[in-house]
Amino acid sequence: MSVGRAGRAFFESLYARFNRRELVHPDPLEFLYEYEDVRDREIAGLVASSLAYGRVAQILRSVGDALSRLGNSPARTLERSSACELRRAFAGFRHRFTTGLELASVLYGARELVRKHGSLGAFVARSLDRRGGNVLGAISALVREIDRRSGRRHSGLLPLPGEGSACKRLNLYFRWMVRRDDVDPGGWEGVPRAALVVPLDTHMHRLAIALGLTERRTADMAAALEVTAAFRSFAPEDPVRYDFALTRLGIRPDPDCRALLRELGRDRRACRDGTEAA
Repeated sequence: MSVGRAGRAFFESLYARFNRRELVHPDPLEFLYEYEDVRDREIAGLVASSLAYGRVAQILRSVGDALSRLGNSPARTLERSSACELRRAFAGFRHRFTTGLELASVLYGARELVRKHGSLGAFVARSLDRRGGNVLGAISALVREIDRRSGRRHSGLLPLPGEGSACKRLNLYFRWMVRRDDVDPGGWEGVPRAALVVPLDTHMHRLAIALGLTERRTADMAAALEVTAAFRSFAPEDPVRYDFALTRLGIRPDPDCRALLRELGRDRRACRDGTEAA
């Protein structure tokens, strides 16, 4: 069997099997379900996706810590907080290479952007390339605007697509906020699912190679766009539709990933142990 021959039916079977709310844990996405108001959800999503690197257990602890400092309504807390107050709120916070000062700076930039444009989602929708492109231009605009309004130099916490990075965490954030199904909560209007780019990390890259979706050996932006194009041939209006289902392989404590790759005659090293999020 090959994915090329199986095509959409193969990926749809994975979607039906794994794209379920009960399979989300452990994933920082689960924090977004706590926020009914989209204004809160987009701030929580920015925090959760920004910290989605390292070991999963550590990510969940750090995201929980950061969001607890923002209270029940992250949007309202930001609206009422000065830069100095945010720095105090995040004093002592650290997630691997990310300091509390860096996260507070990003949040202050987001606060100022929301005050100007109404919401992060509204700014993204206005920044989108309407000529049939992808979301990368809007991601760049969002990062640059947050940087500019934070008053600090560019933060590595929010990478720019033009620098070659696959921008996995920001593409993950956009997937969460744009798509709406049993897993992704959505909330942003005016951004088409067709413009999304696959959130490519090292695990997804290994799976993509094993499934014949790319031959690029580096998990960079060029590879992310190649994998997205491959998915678009199966789901033109929703090229990241299968992202969550595929990333469950090797994360859930079951043999599905290795069994799937044996069926495909692929390298089972594409699976991981479920503890790392690149």
